[in-house]
Amino acid sequence: MTASRGTTSAATTAGSPAAANATTTTSQGPGPVTISAVGDTDLGNTPDLPPDPSTYLQPVESALAAPIVFGNLEGTLTNATTSKCAAGSTECYAFRNPPSYAQIYRAAGFTVMNSANNHSHDFGAQGVADTTAALTSAGIVQAGLPGEIGLVTVGKTKVAFVDFAPYANVNNLLDFATAKTLIAQAKAEANIVVVYMHAGAEGAAADHVTGQEEYYVGEDRGNAKAFAHAAIDDGANMVIASGPHVLRGMEDYEGHLIAYSLGNFAGYQNFSTDGTLDLGGILTVTLSGEGTFESGKFTSTTFSSVGQPSVDPSGAAASFVNQLSNQDFGAAAVTILPSGQLVLPAAG
Repeated sequence: MTASRGTTSAATTAGSPAAANATTTTSQGPGPVTISAVGDTDLGNTPDLPPDPSTYLQPVESALAAPIVFGNLEGTLTNATTSKCAAGSTECYAFRNPPSYAQIYRAAGFTVMNSANNHSHDFGAQGVADTTAALTSAGIVQAGLPGEIGLVTVGKTKVAFVDFAPYANVNNLLDFATAKTLIAQAKAEANIVVVYMHAGAEGAAADHVTGQEEYYVGEDRGNAKAFAHAAIDDGANMVIASGPHVLRGMEDYEGHLIAYSLGNFAGYQNFSTDGTLDLGGILTVTLSGEGTFESGKFTSTTFSSVGQPSVDPSGAAASFVNQLSNQDFGAAAVTILPSGQLVLPAAG
């Protein structure tokens, strides 16, 4: 399949893993599409890798299942050895997994992975090239590198992923004008536009959406609320996010869902698991062929001490997100019911 310059694309066909739960429709136009999305994902850091990586994500695979499954790849897929970190540094983190791990992600259901974050260039240009090659070989669409839009087709419906982070070496979240242009391009190429943002400060104390510019280790990490609202105003149908390494609330903005942080999804000694940092979630949303919200579900997850995810029947993550949503957004808060179903205020 060919794709326009700056765009990666893949078709989902009947019988493929990504199409296992696709909606069947007899209409001639675009039909509804279900998307599952998770936050920061990495499976260790070479040479410290899971003892059985091929089964590491099995506890959450059934909860992930959807025609489109999106995750933030918080690192690289490369065997390169020269990283951004100075020799002996204890405050610099550079993450890499073997390129073969792209197949593990694909086997778990992932069809789209984000590279707009602060770890996509951990191993320089070689690491970026190796990661792109590995994802492409596994049949996973990449999004987030400069000018890059990820396109996925399910039936007659085209979905574009436009991903941003506050860095010049990816689609830059701090450049609202360029973001507007990219979203317009995506809207011209697809029926549905999903924007991802890697935004905000980090850590347990960064669980609230401030509505102001946020900083971490001296870096401007953007104003998540202002950017998300602008993305919807510019034509995005939904905004999803991670980056703070902790869950954040969900907001209904003009009838569109904004999930301000899905937290950490999976790691192997990559991320802290103390307190609320061990809570994550799988967001599953069905959008109409025109991009309007039809239904959604939030599945609470939790981590083992080394960062392996599992579904949490207690729903602790959902309760935490509800608390944050109510505190930060009031009447615009999205509610997660005990069943996990999402209720937008306008639909409630």
